[in-house]
Amino acid sequence: MKKLFLTGVLGLLIISCSKKENSEVTSTDSTDTSIPVNTNISGKDLIEASDCMACHNADERLIGPSYKEIAAKYSEKDIEILASKIIDGGSGNWGSVPMQPHPQISKEDAKKMVEYILKQKK
Repeated sequence: MKKLFLTGVLGLLIISCSKKENSEVTSTDSTDTSIPVNTNISGKDLIEASDCMACHNADERLIGPSYKEIAAKYSEKDIEILASKIIDGGSGNWGSVPMQPHPQISKEDAKKMVEYILKQKK
């Protein structure tokens, strides 16, 4: 019984490892344009494409504050600070639940997101 179980586990490990190797694609061609660069993406579109809506809403508090609450508390002079909070995460300003960091978001995109949020003033 042990032998059968270990054989099955070993088989699963081999299959899962081989799938990872086969799914990775590496391009050495410097002209590869598979990821389009679009600098015209709005802050709203960036928010909708991220996981922000899992914790935030435009009008009402969910896990985190609503965009209207954020806009009421901050101004355009805080764009840099708020963009850093999106990227680095933070806690304590809106309660005990920390905001998770989003290091995959560029500073430029985070600023666009903040600018959109600040336009939500009541």
